[in-house]
Amino acid sequence: MSKIASNIRFLRQLKGLSQEQLADDLKVTRSRIGGYEEARNEPPIDLLIRLSEYFHIAIDALVRGDLKKTNLDGLMKIGKNRILFPILLDNDGNDMVELIPLKASAGYTRGYADPDYIEKLPQMKLPFLPSGKHRAFPIKGDSMPPIREGSFVIAKYLERFDDVKMGQTYIVVTKEDGLSYKRIMAFNKKEAAYELHSDNKVYAPFKVKAHDILELWEYTCCINMNQYQNDELNLDSIMNMLKGLKVEISEIKKDKKS
Repeated sequence: MSKIASNIRFLRQLKGLSQEQLADDLKVTRSRIGGYEEARNEPPIDLLIRLSEYFHIAIDALVRGDLKKTNLDGLMKIGKNRILFPILLDNDGNDMVELIPLKASAGYTRGYADPDYIEKLPQMKLPFLPSGKHRAFPIKGDSMPPIREGSFVIAKYLERFDDVKMGQTYIVVTKEDGLSYKRIMAFNKKEAAYELHSDNKVYAPFKVKAHDILELWEYTCCINMNQYQNDELNLDSIMNMLKGLKVEISEIKKDKKS
C-alpha cells in the first residue's frame, strides 16, 4: 500500500469516520475514498489540498510521511480537533524541543513534514518555555546581531499567519530560501507578501509571498554561543549547554525564594 493510501485510511480512522462520512465531508463519492485507500488510484492535487486542509496536515506529510509510525498517545493537539504532524510528546506528555543541527538544516524543507526526519533529530526538554510547540533552529551569518553564527533560536510554532506581530522576529521557512531568521516589518496586502528585515543594516530588506511560506516560528529565546570559539561549536557542546540550562534555572528559582 502506498503512503498516501495508508495515511488517508489512518487519518480517517483516527477521526472515527467511515468512508461514507469522509466522502460526504469532502464532497466526493465513497468509491473514490475506497479507491484511494486501496491504492487503486491517487487523489489529484485539488483533492490533496482539500485533504490537507481537512486534516490540518501538510501535503508533504500526506504524500511522503508514514503517519502510522507516530505514537497516537504522543500527538500534540492544536486547538479543537486539530492535530499537527509530526509533533510528538514524550511518554509523560511533555513537549519535546527538537534541535535542528546546522548540517540537518539544509534538509529541513524536505523533511519538516516527515515523521521519520523529525524523530531522528536530537531532542531535549527545557523547563522555562511557554505553552506551545517549540523547536531550536541554528543561526547562520551575521544578519541578526547580537546573535552570532552557531547560536540557536528557540521559537514557537505559529499556527495562523494572522497572528504575526509586525516588528517581531521569526524563523521563516520557505522551499526556496530554507530557514531564515528575520524581523517581519510589514505585510503588503496587494502583493500578499511579508517584508523581512535584517537587524544588520548591511543587508537589504526583501519580500516573501505568503503562499511560499511553509512554516512560521515565533522567537521565544536565544541560546547565544558567545562563550565558545568557532572550532568548539559542535552538537555536543550545544546540547551540554542546553541541558545545563535546567540546573541554572533551578538555581535562579531557589535564589528568588530565599
